[in-house]
Amino acid sequence: MPASDLPTKPDSTACIEPPSKIEGTLDNSFAEIDWQAPWLLHITQRHYLSTTIERLSRPSQQMNSLSESDSLDEQYVDASDISTPDTIANVLKTAMQQQANHLEQPLPQTKPTHNQTPQTLQFVSQNALPEGEAYEHFIGTTGNIPTRDNLHDLFNGSIWLTFPKTKAVLNYYHMLEIAKQGISERRGRVRDTITVFDENGAVLVTSDASIGEALVDFDWQSSLVRPRDKWDDPTQPDDSAQVAVYIFGHALLEQLLYPRKPLCAHSIIIHVTQSFFTLPLAERIRFLDDKVAEYMDTLLSKDDVTPRQLAPLPILGVPHFWAENAVPSFYEDSYVFRSGRRQKNKKE
Repeated sequence: MPASDLPTKPDSTACIEPPSKIEGTLDNSFAEIDWQAPWLLHITQRHYLSTTIERLSRPSQQMNSLSESDSLDEQYVDASDISTPDTIANVLKTAMQQQANHLEQPLPQTKPTHNQTPQTLQFVSQNALPEGEAYEHFIGTTGNIPTRDNLHDLFNGSIWLTFPKTKAVLNYYHMLEIAKQGISERRGRVRDTITVFDENGAVLVTSDASIGEALVDFDWQSSLVRPRDKWDDPTQPDDSAQVAVYIFGHALLEQLLYPRKPLCAHSIIIHVTQSFFTLPLAERIRFLDDKVAEYMDTLLSKDDVTPRQLAPLPILGVPHFWAENAVPSFYEDSYVFRSGRRQKNKKE
């Protein structure tokens, strides 16, 4: 079991229903999630999320046919997850509490603006969002994350679970910009940068600076092809690896339900020492949450911030993410692996 898969710990006060009595409460789209996909292996509480979502999206006749010999760990679904129509909010709320219990830490909090206090984060029904109030403002002032029963919000919540400090930083800068400019159709460069990274971001972490530099320069051969043996395989983490990618963008995770070669992430580069790759996956992610939060705090505080400062990364070109990229010719598709603005500037 990967290190991010914390064992499910039923609350002693919770009512645990056997699967045979639980009817599926999510539509079939949730059953399409491949929780073993390499780009999902870093998600915190993945084991709990996957088993619970699979149970709740399974047709009732399949639920009734489950063997009584299934283990309790495989059967466990907290009844609080399904007691209201707000299924995803309750699943995520339980996952966040289990993570806090496992770490013996309080629940994560918002990053407050100067006139606010930190608020404990929790997932709530979309109906809790007052009409006319900005989503980000509501989170910042209450800690409540409005959540709908759809794939987009499931993946958004999964990233809140995995990178809570970074998500809180992004929301903080949304709040600052809303206070300055109000809500309008034009978000401005700061909020545009936040949105691109929040929806479509990826984190490339490396102990070899040349790989990150090559990615920024659109040099696909030097970033993805020639150093392939340096890339970490998410299914078999390697202490000797020198580079890995972890997806941050929740919309990108949703798009990857149906992978297409042109899908492109917008990435940041985090430089680490080689010791990073000796850490268990869960510790890597907690370390990265601190580092990415610091990186985005610095980036978003700059007057000249723009989404163009995020490096394009064709996500299925990441070694070990997609079987077809094992062949070098995969990267010869100039429609996907473009020379880019920086390479053009060099030629000029």
